[in-house]
Amino acid sequence: MDLLRPVIRPYPWGTRTAIAELQGRPVPAPGPEAELWMGAHPSAPSALHRPPPTPAPPTPAPPASSVAPVTLDAVIAGDPVRELGADCVARFGGRLPFLLKVLSAEKALSIQVHPSRAQAEAGYAAENARGLAANDPARNYVDDWPKPELLYALTPFEVAAGLRTPADASALLRALRVDELEPLAAGLADAVGEDALGAALASVLEWPEPCPLVASVVAACQRLAASDSPFAAACAAAVRVAADHPGDVGVVALLLMRHEVLQPGQAVFMPAGGLHAYLHGTGIELLANSDNVVRSGLTGKHIDVPELLRLLDPAVAVPVLSPRLLANGLATFDTSAPEFRLYLLDVAASLALPGTGPAILLCLDGTCTLRAASGQELDLARGDSCFVPFADGPLRATGPARLVQATPGPSTQG
Repeated sequence: MDLLRPVIRPYPWGTRTAIAELQGRPVPAPGPEAELWMGAHPSAPSALHRPPPTPAPPTPAPPASSVAPVTLDAVIAGDPVRELGADCVARFGGRLPFLLKVLSAEKALSIQVHPSRAQAEAGYAAENARGLAANDPARNYVDDWPKPELLYALTPFEVAAGLRTPADASALLRALRVDELEPLAAGLADAVGEDALGAALASVLEWPEPCPLVASVVAACQRLAASDSPFAAACAAAVRVAADHPGDVGVVALLLMRHEVLQPGQAVFMPAGGLHAYLHGTGIELLANSDNVVRSGLTGKHIDVPELLRLLDPAVAVPVLSPRLLANGLATFDTSAPEFRLYLLDVAASLALPGTGPAILLCLDGTCTLRAASGQELDLARGDSCFVPFADGPLRATGPARLVQATPGPSTQG
């Protein structure tokens, strides 16, 4: 077991409070802190609180200030079977299959979809063949992995996730009373099946000269947000997002999506092809070990509407999930993702941890001691995280503490 040094991603939509507070640093932080990465993604692997191996004589040890940190991806590459276990290596190669994050959004993230494994492999190969550099901002595919993800709310978390039904989308567009959108509303009112939603979304995202449309829609949303309309909350969200992204047609696209506010303890699961935008809140995000994102609006990053529409699966449902209780103090979320599973641990006194590694644990509250079968112990306080290799075997935690634990998904999905 090793304590981790997670990597902070300072994306401009992040908060200046939640991650710093969790880690016990001064609040507010000097700048936005959007994501805290705990894992082994090659673009931002966590370092370990572990001294580097002592070089064999006669090579002199380098000065401490020049020693590079030991990173989790390097440790795994050095002995994949010990760190991941033979089953995990057989399923995913020598790669830790998941990435654990704290995500804290002050402003809306981009409207986006993620690829399936086959789509990621094809897209990554195609961009390599075009000669795009690994850090080229025009890339959609920075690796060849899929990116299903689970978002678990720590605070009320506002999301736009999945597309509305055609009838619901038509009713919202007609409630706006924006003349330019009436043909879309009429088409959706008579539609059967999800393909009509994809076509409506394409019409919006490819709208010529969108600024006048966006201005009309925002004005209509202000009216509905102040009413008792069933669409008031979604329209209020669109108004807030428009203030950060003036003239962005993504504001109109948001209205075709299902608006939800997750309560603490709830989650949403986003499979490949599911359209989504996280709007505001702090939560735990567990995803396949990938950073592939295809965007269509609400961002200063690369936008590729044709590719997003190609990947979009309008039929993807994004239900709000509640945890399934496994035992006293232990719960999980059931998803179809083979790369990960999230466990919620409420350690009152002593609790056997699920699985035998590899695992990453993050302490959300309290303090606990982890004990491996070998007798090794590791203390975790609030904000601490650690990596547990397969070789450390079953663990037991003593608290009181509240933690989340990430592991690979089961070999067969039920």
